[in-house]
Amino acid sequence: MTEPTVHEIYGVKFGQNLTGVRGHYFLGADGDPHDEPMRLDYYVWVIRSADQDIVVDAGFTAETNRTRQRDHWEDPSRALTRIGVDAAEVPVVILSHLHYDHCGDVDAFSAATFVVQEEEMAFWTGRFAPRGEFVRNIEVPDIQRMVRLNFEGRVRMVDGVHEVADGVWVQKVGGHTPGMQAVFVRTAQGIVVLASDSSHFFENVEEDKPFAVHADVIGMYRAFDTMRQAATSGLVIAGHDPLIAERFPAVPGQEGHVVRIA
Repeated sequence: MTEPTVHEIYGVKFGQNLTGVRGHYFLGADGDPHDEPMRLDYYVWVIRSADQDIVVDAGFTAETNRTRQRDHWEDPSRALTRIGVDAAEVPVVILSHLHYDHCGDVDAFSAATFVVQEEEMAFWTGRFAPRGEFVRNIEVPDIQRMVRLNFEGRVRMVDGVHEVADGVWVQKVGGHTPGMQAVFVRTAQGIVVLASDSSHFFENVEEDKPFAVHADVIGMYRAFDTMRQAATSGLVIAGHDPLIAERFPAVPGQEGHVVRIA
């Protein structure tokens, strides 16, 4: 009988946003000081087993940063080399959703198949994507690139729950975007959930506070419930929280850049 695969998880930071305030990030934050500065960190994630590395999200590149003006340290594909990941050899990249800071560096993953929810692809190629509240969170060339990759047979569109590999599955949770998906990983500590933008900060999921940018507030609350219930490890990992670096140990020699989650 084959033993279930148990994975390790690493978070790789490639930049940060130093210009945000709480009012940018929390919906209806009554009593919160809306102008209090609040840092937002940019991560990509590595799910590692003896057989392969699976990458979650593809960040954004220096080219995009010229217009977005974040504190961008290095392209995500370059940051991944800090723990021995060669983007050109990664077989699978899971894209949580198609906002600019999650799908911008896909060209570096030249051999990968990209796992994305069908509803997410449909939304960003549909009638409402150009509307102001939505289009400001994407780069049009990123969406065009995903369409091209689909025609090349390199996009695996899934619907709902999908097993990516033994011990790794995705589930559409919605809320932040129509086809937002979270990633569930079997580890030695139990099931760890990589929330990505289903919970930007730990405060979102832990204190039931929706993020300010969303397609569906009820969907965001539902996502919180789904992730909390699934996380047998007790770990729902926020996608952008500076507290990641405080809650989890740095990989030796990569302090400030790479943490081990599980």
